[in-house]
Amino acid sequence: MSAFTAFRLSSLQNAIRFCVLVLPLALAACVSTSSPSQQAIRHIDPAYMAMYGARPDEAHPLPATDISEVDPRFLRREVAYYGREEPGTVVVDTSARYLYLVREGGRAIRYGIGVGKEGLAWSGRAQVGRKAMWPRWTPTASMIKREPERNGPWAGGMPGGIENPLGARALYLYNNGVDTMYRIHGTTEPWSIGQSVSSGCIRMFNQDVIDLYNRVPVGSPVVVLRGRSPFNDVDPDEQRVSFY
Repeated sequence: MSAFTAFRLSSLQNAIRFCVLVLPLALAACVSTSSPSQQAIRHIDPAYMAMYGARPDEAHPLPATDISEVDPRFLRREVAYYGREEPGTVVVDTSARYLYLVREGGRAIRYGIGVGKEGLAWSGRAQVGRKAMWPRWTPTASMIKREPERNGPWAGGMPGGIENPLGARALYLYNNGVDTMYRIHGTTEPWSIGQSVSSGCIRMFNQDVIDLYNRVPVGSPVVVLRGRSPFNDVDPDEQRVSFY
């Protein structure tokens, strides 16, 4: 065997030894050692868990709302208010999907909303003409035409309850004593908060519409906006959760 051949054989043997030593380490680096239980889990503030918890004291016991997949900006909170409306006014911002209850001291309670087709059909000023707990729901002719199988059976009205699309509460808006047919109400579809949906007026989480119902008396002014919001909210880190 020549010296050159011996050198090539020795080099090949060294390369093989290197691969044997390094390959297991390379493979190990490609394997994740974390288990699903070790992955990051979204933390939900206990205050929000309580805020949207079950309400067994209701006429129709209300289950907790699952907020684990809800965008946090649509959860109830207190924010800065720079608008001109007087305290006690309800301001509905259909574009931003927020409803504000103006308070004293340049503050407002902000609620997330879902806006239905009927909710986009009207804007202006009104008053809360009446309120109802666990209201009865009657679908409109257009709603029955659009979804006959779902809404047709309730053409004569659906009693209040957990399955009722108006949810736990409803505020009926009037203008100069005339019903505008515009409603602020709860929902059986909490996933729709923050969204534009096919039917309904202004939807709120049931826990939120109960909170609003308790704060807003009949006769309260309501402003429904379309377009840019006049609100200039503070940064998220400065926003205060409303503990009520």
